[in-house]
Amino acid sequence: MTFPKGFLWGGAIAANQAEGAYLEDGKGLTTVDLLPTGSKRWDIMFGKLPSFQPIEGEFYPSHDAIDFYHLYKEDIALFAEMGFKSLRVSVSWARIFPKGDDKVPNEAGLKFYDNLFDELLKHNIEPVVTIAHFDVPVHLVEHYGSWRNRKLVGFFETYATTLFKRYKDKVKYWMTFNEINMLLHLPFVGAGLVFEEDDDKNQIKYQAAHHQLVASALAVKACHEISPDAKIGCMLAAGMTYPYTCNPDDVFDAMEKDRESFFFIDVQSRGAYPGYAKRFLKDHNLTIEMEAEDEELLRKHTVDYIGFSYYASRATSTDPKVNNMTSSNVFGSIENPYLDKSEWGWTIDPKGFRITANQLYDRYQKPLFVVENGLGALDQLTDDGEVHDDYRIDYMKRHITEMSEAIDDGVEIIGYTSWGPIDIVSASSGEMNKRYGYIYVDKDNEGKGTLSRSKKDSFEWYKKVIESNGEVL
Repeated sequence: MTFPKGFLWGGAIAANQAEGAYLEDGKGLTTVDLLPTGSKRWDIMFGKLPSFQPIEGEFYPSHDAIDFYHLYKEDIALFAEMGFKSLRVSVSWARIFPKGDDKVPNEAGLKFYDNLFDELLKHNIEPVVTIAHFDVPVHLVEHYGSWRNRKLVGFFETYATTLFKRYKDKVKYWMTFNEINMLLHLPFVGAGLVFEEDDDKNQIKYQAAHHQLVASALAVKACHEISPDAKIGCMLAAGMTYPYTCNPDDVFDAMEKDRESFFFIDVQSRGAYPGYAKRFLKDHNLTIEMEAEDEELLRKHTVDYIGFSYYASRATSTDPKVNNMTSSNVFGSIENPYLDKSEWGWTIDPKGFRITANQLYDRYQKPLFVVENGLGALDQLTDDGEVHDDYRIDYMKRHITEMSEAIDDGVEIIGYTSWGPIDIVSASSGEMNKRYGYIYVDKDNEGKGTLSRSKKDSFEWYKKVIESNGEVL
């Protein structure tokens, strides 16, 4: 099991799931700050927003999260102890431009990320920075309609350019939009979209997608001009779709399901709307408003690498009698009888990881970066403060093994930043009890706890993986 020299082992977190300090030092409200726990959460993620302000009596886990904003030095020291070569983080748009359309950036927000990147570099940890990770300033949603409005393209370009200029000497790896295809599945999370009853949701979603794709191209252009030695990528919520049977209808349906997501990366990596996307838009009577320069922008400013998350594969059937759907995953899927499931109903498919990596590399012939992969589980803290998470070690071991097989297949992979190296707030459910980390954080679903950090068994295991460059699993 040989990984390339300089392989970027590490972990990944997001500002809105880790930082907390949600209005501190001039930060504005973001979309995630309006996602409470409980039954309202999913309705809002789908685009039914009851208020542009937090509602009294609701619990909003992002407001405090795990207080990474104040405790980042302690946490980075633990990551360094594991031997991290990289840490994927995101910048909170509303820390830099509190309203999103501000004329001048917030210096306190810029300074925080200066300090964060300096701390990482002090420990020889490469920052891998996502510009937009499910994070839109609420002002842009309330006053412009978020990404349905072309003006967001300019606001995002200003924001991205500000980051490139400020951090050009500190950040070598950037990504534009986290899991950009999530826009189709959770439109408020992916693009800050809020719908009225009579809205044509497909029209709005695909117009918003076009605006994000143009904004991504402009960010690539700016990055290459300001920081020529940096690399800037896109990011896909990946996981191939299996046909439930060899019925050609099932095979075609699986291909179409995959294309829903590939559409975004096809444009960002290949530089044009693919034929199948044009047919989809035509068949569904959707018209994308484009400006004269859009097609050239998309063509000329493609990404340097493909970032992707992998948690599970999916399966699909055209037979209405086959309707045993998996639960708790935003991507609808028929249950695969050959696979086990996590405690949240997500399929566990290490071989699918290898297949997905090959699929992406065959399609794009650009370096891949595995920027999310991990197991959410109900970890139990023992009386003596330990967490024995052999199940997580087993999950990670099997997936890293298949990643090494993909590399042997000829797939070029830059690095692997597993999701949630420290326990953070779950993006989907808002829970703390859905834990991914190698580091346990003392906090529960109601926000109670000391926030103390403690090492799980997987901490020492991952340390050995990194020390051996993947040879010791």
